[in-house]
Amino acid sequence: MSVIVEFFAAPDDASAALVLQTGPRHAFESLSFGNFDPEEAVVEWECLLAGGSFEELVDAGEPRIVAGRGDDGCVVFTISPRLSAALAEAERSELKDAAAAWSLQRAEDGEVIDTEIAEVILGDLAALVGSARRQSQGVYCWVA
Repeated sequence: MSVIVEFFAAPDDASAALVLQTGPRHAFESLSFGNFDPEEAVVEWECLLAGGSFEELVDAGEPRIVAGRGDDGCVVFTISPRLSAALAEAERSELKDAAAAWSLQRAEDGEVIDTEIAEVILGDLAALVGSARRQSQGVYCWVA
């Protein structure tokens, strides 16, 4: 799997959608990761940090796509308000526990995500969400 994953802060869906073809790196504050399915990950993270079931969140339309469709090209989706709040309010120990649980979930599906890398991803994303919320912005993800 070779996937480019960039989480970024943007003022609104329309602004976020503009980065569909080029990515957010030059337009917005962003975090770059790779080699995991971010659409699945944000739903799993929401379950771990805020509760609920994976199926319920997917049935509710999470994550919400704002541009593109990830079948063969790029896609931009938004982080749910519930996940944003959970990330912004989480203590470091909660993020560490969620990262360990996520790493185990991925391992059960045959995907290796080191626990330390999972901690970095969730910790950095929580910091980005906190910064975005202070500026009344949302957090989005661009996948290529």
